[in-house]
Amino acid sequence: MMWKFLGILAVFSGCASAPAVRHPDIGIAKPARESSTDAIAKWWTHLGDARLDSLVDQALHSNFNLQTAAARLAQAEAQARIAGASLQPSIGLGGSGTRRKQNFIGFPIPGSQGQVLSNTTNSYGVSLSSSWELDLWGGLRAGTRAALADAQAAQAELYGARLSVAAQTARAYVAAVEAKRQVELARATVDNYRVSNEQIDSRYERGLSTSLELRLGRSNLAAAEATLEQRRQQWDRTKRQLEILLGRYPSGRIETGEGLPAAPSPVPADLSAELVRRRPDLIAAERRLAAADSRLLQARRQLLPRISLTASTGTSSDELSNLLSGDFSVWNMLANISQPLLQGGRLRAGVDLAQAGVDASLATYAQSALLAYAEVEQALIAADLLARQEKALQTATTEAQAARTLAEDRYAKGLSDLITLLDAQRRSFDAESRLLSVRRLRLDARIDLHLALGGDFSHTPLSLHSAENTR
Repeated sequence: MMWKFLGILAVFSGCASAPAVRHPDIGIAKPARESSTDAIAKWWTHLGDARLDSLVDQALHSNFNLQTAAARLAQAEAQARIAGASLQPSIGLGGSGTRRKQNFIGFPIPGSQGQVLSNTTNSYGVSLSSSWELDLWGGLRAGTRAALADAQAAQAELYGARLSVAAQTARAYVAAVEAKRQVELARATVDNYRVSNEQIDSRYERGLSTSLELRLGRSNLAAAEATLEQRRQQWDRTKRQLEILLGRYPSGRIETGEGLPAAPSPVPADLSAELVRRRPDLIAAERRLAAADSRLLQARRQLLPRISLTASTGTSSDELSNLLSGDFSVWNMLANISQPLLQGGRLRAGVDLAQAGVDASLATYAQSALLAYAEVEQALIAADLLARQEKALQTATTEAQAARTLAEDRYAKGLSDLITLLDAQRRSFDAESRLLSVRRLRLDARIDLHLALGGDFSHTPLSLHSAENTR
């Protein structure tokens, strides 16, 4: 009889149109493992800095924010599996056993010599139960689709987190390299000012310079030394920020390259607007919208009748060995229909709540799209403007260095005054410092453009796992 029961249960299961859900499989363990879509994210390799490539790989492997995003994806996957389980029957197996002793007091027993008559009995039982809700209106399937869409959104957000960490690491790296170069420039400035100050002292001792020139020279040297300490502080801070992104203790001891990566190549003129559509935040927003739409359908189906099937079978025996004899003589099956009636407006309020969720998700998606295109436009404009700014600063730096060399030579020969010398030196080192900064800003703009496009300049869409088609 047990096999008949299981056969009936299988027939009912075959009548259901439950979708087979293939759950997303992109995640990060501890340490993080690479996802199958990392190839479209390796845009940083085009900057041509092997040290940067190594550091980005380390960040993608060990960054703690990525481990948080991976844990959220694992939660969403588990929720999708939980939602999918409601489409299948639930089966429970139970067992029981009792032992009873009964004394018969007051009955004379010949030859018992006053002993009490007693009887001991054993009882064992095993049962198999099942319950299953028929998804006549598709409400359970809608809930499963919503959970799957949430999991896909979490998958896209994880990929977006990987892109963000890669971009943050690249920006932190170029900032650290620039800070190091600024320290070197500030140190050279101090050395140069110290040489000039020695010349001023010598001229003062020989009566060729005034006390005003002497004090101006010392003030200039002290200001340069203060700038050097400020640059060292900035360098230390950028190194620690980089170490945090790598999941390391921020000791400030990380080594960086000696110079900034080369200027980025020109942006291709034929960039497709389709590149923006692969952005993880847009994909996640669209999946959240799909989830909200499925939950609206689920809420509406809650207003319709629900049909559930329950069944049980079992046997009992006074001998434990008889439980497996196959004689499951106690069984029953029944179906029940529940129609929602008066629930104080709870179900209809649930529909209104789900509809508001759809409206909010739609607005969020539209806003995300606007911000995405704005970020692309800003990055493209910044790349063009910064390229022209670097060109102008390169000319300014060359001319300022030549003017400083000429002013130092003329002052040493007594052909120029100190004010001209100090002004030439200040202009030269200021131009070099600004040139370093704008070169770093150009790299930042290229990094921002890749982040805004969601990857490289090639059109490779982000692939998400989805539910299989069902009949």
